Amino acid sequence: MGQSRVLAFCGKGGVGKTSLSALTVRLYLEARVKVLAVDADPSMGLSLALGLRPRKTLDHLRREMVDLLRNRPQDRVDLAASLDYKLLELLEERGDLAFLAVGRPEEEGCYCRLNTFLREAIEALSIRFPVTVIDAEAGLEQVNRRVMRSVTHLVLVSDGSAKGLRVAEGLANLARQAVSPERLGIIFNRLRDSQEFETLSSRTHLPVLGWIPEEKEITRYDMEAMSLLSLPPSPALTALSNCLQRLGSGLVFC
Repeated sequence: MGQSRVLAFCGKGGVGKTSLSALTVRLYLEARVKVLAVDADPSMGLSLALGLRPRKTLDHLRREMVDLLRNRPQDRVDLAASLDYKLLELLEERGDLAFLAVGRPEEEGCYCRLNTFLREAIEALSIRFPVTVIDAEAGLEQVNRRVMRSVTHLVLVSDGSAKGLRVAEGLANLARQAVSPERLGIIFNRLRDSQEFETLSSRTHLPVLGWIPEEKEITRYDMEAMSLLSLPPSPALTALSNCLQRLGSGLVFC
């Protein structure tokens, strides 16, 4: 595949970016590509969508490092040198899938420090995998703080609402200034038909990758906390694979 690709799914809350992130992981695994999946949303929806229960999160490691530095400040150099090893220990691995969850900080108001740690973790780990798929936190915060600095392919997700599209366009403008991904595009998710897609496409200047039909089976999997890795072949999967090819994913899906 050449250089590592880092795909991030961003958008307004509730547009289905977590489901598309999980299904993208599934498509890469089916193509026998090793994938690092990063659940960058503190709500940890991607872990449920992939059927994983992480033992420790990135925030656990951050707090461990802070405690160690507080108690043994003289060991700062040794701790920094061991960070890569500690990050690798943090990964949940299932065959070709490695998974990292950011977690939810227990201390009030410490998301900034956690986001900085997340950025460094993504940069350190993503070079070890052909593909990294990131389910970003809803909204602008992580892009604004350059958490996605190493992202090469930015996938903006919107539903059929005006607000969803407006947030996606705001993210695109911010990303071009703060992140400068090689490729970006928008996917319209959970649409009823091609006519709705054509209407939405005409309302945006963003590169349009395609649309995903509304699918009751995906909704059922989500409601019952079932892994989307076991979802039967479906029109949504086929549509997503086509979108990813237009993005320049580096893969040809079957």
